[in-house]
Amino acid sequence: MAGHSHWAGIKHKKGKADKQRSKLFSKLSREITVAAKLGLPDIEFNPRLRSAVQAAREANMPKDNILRAIKKSQGPSEDSNYEKSQYEGFGPGGVAFIVEALTDNKNRTFTNLRLLFEKNNASLGVEGSVSYQFEEVGHIKIKKELITEDEIFSHAIEAGAEDCISGEEHHEIYCKKEKFNEVRVSIETKIKELSFSGIIWKPKNTVSINKEVFEKIINFIDLLEDDEDVQNVYTNFDIDENILKELEL
Repeated sequence: MAGHSHWAGIKHKKGKADKQRSKLFSKLSREITVAAKLGLPDIEFNPRLRSAVQAAREANMPKDNILRAIKKSQGPSEDSNYEKSQYEGFGPGGVAFIVEALTDNKNRTFTNLRLLFEKNNASLGVEGSVSYQFEEVGHIKIKKELITEDEIFSHAIEAGAEDCISGEEHHEIYCKKEKFNEVRVSIETKIKELSFSGIIWKPKNTVSINKEVFEKIINFIDLLEDDEDVQNVYTNFDIDENILKELEL
């Protein structure tokens, strides 16, 4: 199982659901507000906002919270100074990491992340030090009960997607970054309710790891995602499904 930012598929819950939910909602709200401020406050005409709202709905964020975050973008807000930043490095087991942040203070974010990397047997590199091992691609997730595997595969390929993989809970569609909007629009003519749609970092090749390294990486990712500025974490590890079952994740 390849690792990337969507940890819901691995279900590594550690008894702090309420705290995690509150922090997640805060990050989702920030992305919604920034997306709405940078474009139109309408998901029909703002792809970034649409993706942010889809992510919020998938996380069961209350509708009032979503509307409040969009409304916040239309007035003076501390979120107006937030900008995206990206950090790259290597974690336990030589696994590559790309960390995306939304911050109003890059010096603070860099310092916090550097300390986290140093304390976890990891090293923070310069821009481009690991991103060459990844490819930015369009990614769409659809709940399996909404459409059959054969139907979504056929429609995805016709729409211009490069791959369509069906897992236990979702169909996942991948396409070239340049074709993402075209593919998304085509998919939405068939399925309106997308669980996720956006641009992600997909590893070109993966690094196989054992149980010990996996547990270190999961702990490290938890620490990274606990930082209020961090929005997404992408890695290139691969773990045997039998190990996941053994750990009862």
